Amino acid sequence: MKFVATCYTHLAALRTARALEAAGAAAALAPVPRALSSSCGTCVCYEGTDPLLERMDQDIEAVYRQTGTGYACLMKNE
Repeated sequence: MKFVATCYTHLAALRTARALEAAGAAAALAPVPRALSSSCGTCVCYEGTDPLLERMDQDIEAVYRQTGTGYACLMKNE
């Protein structure tokens, strides 16, 4: 499955990508998809069988699972 983690800061995206890679997930920094936010920002795109929510940095905004037609929110940090 493909996942997208949006972040409040670029540093949170970098920390999250490193933590996901340490857990064995293929992770990459990317611009936030327009379907998730109209503002500029960095997100972490990654693949795996588990969303690895416990590996997220404290400044994560939300984690989404990519579906055939869009995105399903798995976790929102408010």
